[in-house]
Amino acid sequence: MSQRTERRGIHVDQSELLCRKGCGYYGNAAWQGLCSKCWREEYQRIRQKQIQDDWALAEKLQREEEAAAYASGHPVPSQSHSQHTTPQPHPGHTVLGPFSKFEEKKTNEKTRKVTTVKKFFSPSSRAAPKKESQESKTPSPSISRQSSIETDQVTRDFMDFLKNLQKPGRDVHKQCRAFVENTSNKKDLSGEEYSECVQDFYQNLAERLMSHFKGSLECVEQVMDQVEKYIMTRLYKSAFCPESTDDERKDLSTQNRIRALHWVTIEMLCVSMDEEIPEVSDNVVKAITDVIEMDSKRVPRDKLACITRCSKHIFSAIKVTKNEPASADDFLPALIYIVLKANPPRLQSNIQYITRFCNPSRLMTGEDGYYFTNLCCAVAFIEKLDAQSLNLSPEEFEQYMAGHASPQSNSTEAPWPPAGPTHSMTVSIPVTQLHHNLEVMSTLSEQQKTLMEAAQSLQGDILSWKENVQQEVQDILEKYPLEVRCHTLSAIDGDNMENEHLPPPLTPQMFAG
Repeated sequence: MSQRTERRGIHVDQSELLCRKGCGYYGNAAWQGLCSKCWREEYQRIRQKQIQDDWALAEKLQREEEAAAYASGHPVPSQSHSQHTTPQPHPGHTVLGPFSKFEEKKTNEKTRKVTTVKKFFSPSSRAAPKKESQESKTPSPSISRQSSIETDQVTRDFMDFLKNLQKPGRDVHKQCRAFVENTSNKKDLSGEEYSECVQDFYQNLAERLMSHFKGSLECVEQVMDQVEKYIMTRLYKSAFCPESTDDERKDLSTQNRIRALHWVTIEMLCVSMDEEIPEVSDNVVKAITDVIEMDSKRVPRDKLACITRCSKHIFSAIKVTKNEPASADDFLPALIYIVLKANPPRLQSNIQYITRFCNPSRLMTGEDGYYFTNLCCAVAFIEKLDAQSLNLSPEEFEQYMAGHASPQSNSTEAPWPPAGPTHSMTVSIPVTQLHHNLEVMSTLSEQQKTLMEAAQSLQGDILSWKENVQQEVQDILEKYPLEVRCHTLSAIDGDNMENEHLPPPLTPQMFAG
């Protein structure tokens, strides 16, 4: 086919991984190509515009209602009644009942979110969380998980770490504990609102720590890493894949998509890895294990660490195969191949969790941010994978996706199993590995059979040797019988015949003094 004469491959320019606003940080598909800093600014701008538009619509509806009521002769609702339903943006105006309740809830929620973090740093923050916790009769899921071993261990580690900070450490612990209690009581937050609340807390706390440590960025990052670990371990159940989002639906969609692409081979993606090499195969297995292990972690930083380890194993496998350092163009296709083979559980939820609650500095710069951005690109590529991306015709792609054909069944030039240097181009690596394992098992079976025969022969020799030894002992006993002589006991001097001629013993004599 003409399409196969030129390998298209997968190429992503490094500039495409950066924020599309040109700030120099890594962007993210979940943030529409923006970095976390630019996304927050854009999100707040959009929210503020939406609130202004809602108020403008409310005023317009209010004026229409007043005009309709005036024309029909019905009295306009009183000012005192309208105050119970909505806060008035301007004196003398009234708003429709149902719409005003919506606006009141939305405005109050925004006001409460803006002032939440500020209250933690105010002098009255000590009493506020206690009062709120007393009013809430039902403990939140986050608070009820304090008895778990992992949560208790994280809490102890966090307190031990803060002891070294002395007074600032006590303040940080109080603020974090108050934030966890306050956030766990908010059941109606959307995913974006939850993320904004956490990120606001990170930002305000980092600014206070920066002034305390006199601009030492390293010290601030160490404290913020521990703060993230403590907070997100406590809030994991409510923060990971919340019910208000469609993360679960995306997880199922991505999982089904990867399952449907099970037929994609390493050659179709132009991956520079040879799994016939044992060291490469070991690195591939480790990379798959790491990306699957990501789902078992609770802290965003730990999930990022799994992605980083997976990526480093991929680079090692490419380096061993090519005998030279891997390039960025080699890395992305290999990462796509690993994701297809692993089909990590709840992949979209984990990506969204890291995006929403990780310390933003980790996602904007450094190797963690680079590898995470590439993982997001790999997932986006898998969702849009087509025939052209795999250097296939549309008919072949549709047949493979429908399960009517497979890349192996279309290869009829060589016998099955194939032999020769070209077999790796016609047979997928898993099938080749299967035949190799069958050959190894057959060889081991023959060796085991030979070993069992030798063991049985040895057992027969031992039994015959035992019988021979017993027979030889018996022959010797018959040839040289054992004679036992009886001896009579006598006195020590019984054989001394001269005892009768001995003089009598001396008798003692008494002498007068």
